[in-house]
Amino acid sequence: MKEYIKRYINLDRLLDRKSVFLIGPRMCGKSMYAKNEVRKPVLYWNLLSNTLYYRIVRNPALLEETLKAEGLREGLVVIDEIQRAPQLLYTVHQFIEDTDLVFLMTGSSVRKLKAGGVNLLGGRAFEKKLHPLCYPEIKDRCDYTLEQVFRTGLLPDMYLNPEDAGEALEAYEGLYLETEIQLENEVNDLPGFINFLEKAALSNGQQINFSAFASDVGVSRQAIKTWYKILLDTLMVNEIKPYGKTKKRKETSFSRFYFFDVGVVRSLARMNVPTETMTEYGTLFETYIAMELSAYIDYSGLHNADLTYYRTSDGKREVDFIIGDEVAIEVKSARSVTDKHLANLRELKEEGIFSSYIVVSREESPRMVEDGILILPWRAFLERLWSGGIIS
Repeated sequence: MKEYIKRYINLDRLLDRKSVFLIGPRMCGKSMYAKNEVRKPVLYWNLLSNTLYYRIVRNPALLEETLKAEGLREGLVVIDEIQRAPQLLYTVHQFIEDTDLVFLMTGSSVRKLKAGGVNLLGGRAFEKKLHPLCYPEIKDRCDYTLEQVFRTGLLPDMYLNPEDAGEALEAYEGLYLETEIQLENEVNDLPGFINFLEKAALSNGQQINFSAFASDVGVSRQAIKTWYKILLDTLMVNEIKPYGKTKKRKETSFSRFYFFDVGVVRSLARMNVPTETMTEYGTLFETYIAMELSAYIDYSGLHNADLTYYRTSDGKREVDFIIGDEVAIEVKSARSVTDKHLANLRELKEEGIFSSYIVVSREESPRMVEDGILILPWRAFLERLWSGGIIS
């Protein structure tokens, strides 16, 4: 039997109250979640089935006719990958209003839904995001190490099958291009987009100046802006905007973009699993912490605690992550944090804005330096984060 890791998010309780729209990158486990962790549906449709999809294309009223023919007026209806047929949401809307049916709808892209003018049911369904595997889901596994996370990433199938992860990660780019880009006719210049995708992966976690990036890729600034928007809408990247509330210093205006999974971005960048002495090791370590922060904020419902970063306009000072107006976090892959590693946090601390300042590192035990900066081993940081000890 295929191994399954129980997920942190609990939608069954939400489905007692309202329908749910569950978005998440391809292969993050939405379908397996629906099959393993919610009540048995009275109807299950997977729109990745071309047979079903083309039946809907030929007959847009198929869902309505099916529900009426089966006399279904209560229970759960699951529709996987609903962005392939966004017109179904009008039928969903009708049955939410007229019956006691609740719907669990999954999708790997909101772009098609937005393009169709659909407003995700206008508040008639919760919108939740499923991330790759996160700390509470794997912390007790014996195979949970940074090196394993970097090697396989945290998409469930790849993490659980490490012997096949390399080949699966290489195939992920083709799957993404075929299902999210080519199938949906998202770009006219596919070779240019493929080149952009690799360069975007190589620029993972860096601030992006669209004009400079366009010059490097050899396309227009508008093309780069549009292509990053596609990556955002297909959930391939998360945008971390600059923090803009300091008083003494002028901040940058450029966002940073982190790919949703450390294994996927490593593969897209054609990067081998780095050793701890390599620059790439620190980049992947920072990306992994970004993944955990994003997942925690989404799963915990911290809607007013935006994840941002701090960087002065001259680039001399930068702090990796800011949560709301409360926590400043610097990520260092060093085994021993020195005064050099604390310089950026100390300068930001002069602003007197945040209540806590943290360095996430690979040190062996927690310690706090004289001026109140807390240095945490990465596992200790994640344990505190997910238990509500960093921000709750």
